[in-house]
Amino acid sequence: MTRQHIIDRRLAGKNKSVGNRERFLRRYKDKVREAVQRAINGRSIRDIEKGEDIAIPKRDLSEPVFSHGDGGTREVVHPGNREYVRGDRIEKPQGGGGQGSGSGEASDSGEGEDDFVFSLSKEEFMQVFFEDLALPNMVKTALAEVPEWKSQRAGFSSDGTPNNLHVVRSMRGALGRRIALGASSRREVQELEARLEELRRLNAEASNGPGDAALVQERAKEIEEIEARLHHLRGRLMGIPFLDPIDLRFRSRIKVPVPTTKAVMFCVMDVSGSMDEQRKELSKRFFILLYLFLTRHYDKIELVFIRHHTQAQEVSEDDFFHATETGGTVVSSALVLLDEIIQSRYPTSEWNLYVAQASDGDNWHHDSSRCREIIEDKILPLVRYYAYVQVAQTEQNLWDEYLVLAEKYKHFAMRKVLDASQIYPVFRELFKKEGVDA
Repeated sequence: MTRQHIIDRRLAGKNKSVGNRERFLRRYKDKVREAVQRAINGRSIRDIEKGEDIAIPKRDLSEPVFSHGDGGTREVVHPGNREYVRGDRIEKPQGGGGQGSGSGEASDSGEGEDDFVFSLSKEEFMQVFFEDLALPNMVKTALAEVPEWKSQRAGFSSDGTPNNLHVVRSMRGALGRRIALGASSRREVQELEARLEELRRLNAEASNGPGDAALVQERAKEIEEIEARLHHLRGRLMGIPFLDPIDLRFRSRIKVPVPTTKAVMFCVMDVSGSMDEQRKELSKRFFILLYLFLTRHYDKIELVFIRHHTQAQEVSEDDFFHATETGGTVVSSALVLLDEIIQSRYPTSEWNLYVAQASDGDNWHHDSSRCREIIEDKILPLVRYYAYVQVAQTEQNLWDEYLVLAEKYKHFAMRKVLDASQIYPVFRELFKKEGVDA
């Protein structure tokens, strides 16, 4: 029996039509975008990547239909006809029957049609979400990662420090060397000892009875030569060193890059009176983009939300974006809290630390220099990357202080974002690889 395998290599799988789906999404682009925006407003950052069920009213799915107008002469064949014959006149059907309201709502006729509902995949949802950010393919964006270095064994080497000496491996090598160098000599010693024993036995038998004196003397001479040779060979064997420097084997270790699989992102946002809802929305979009980016590089990602005015506090995501508490501005309070959280919960040996700060740049004048000192002395030595996004055009004293850090440290970056369309280009500039154009 011959078994046959059929492989479907079509881009669209069975019972699917990728082309038709793409055309459908393009046709109802506005409806899909509105549904995605509603989903975003009601989701947390952690749930942003999920798909979404989109409902489109039935009335918006109407298709153009061609039909025959009144009058004219037509010949039609009706299969299965048992009522009419050629030449009979068929009356027009009575109108008003068999059609629902088409609104998807309840009616007094008891009939209607539901809205059309379909599911957006995760990829389609993200494509619509980033459409106004001109996001071509976020997966291709790569962060300039700084891997952790881990020492691991890499076999054995012939040189190294005494504390890395492998005794068993060294003795095994020494034994093999001694066996190899002395093999021929030991074989010759065994043969000579057997010959020597035989000659001594023959001479002993000859001394006990009549024998050839010349032959005995010849054997005695051969015995002396064999003993001299044995003495020489045993000396050679004893001269083979028990342990030679070439026998020594040391454990070899090399450093290999091992990227840490855990990361924490600190979202720091100014919620003072000058941060209106539009600026907070810009900040949220940037935080979402950064979160999605990091989830593609780390198996485990945690979020820490810090909001501040004159005082800072760690809050939940809902409070971070929607709490109404406000006041003046002291940015250093958030940075002090950030440093305390890192020291208490996120050791750098186990976590990759990222900070994203969003503010309109307004700060108490005497506090901006303190912010620079805290970031430079305490935070930058610990974090992989620090991104500051200003959601206002005016450059104030905080911007000037941060500009000093940006010029001095490569892993500190700052940009301005004034419109949603600027978020993705700014993000590309902040997180591009070295030597790669944004």
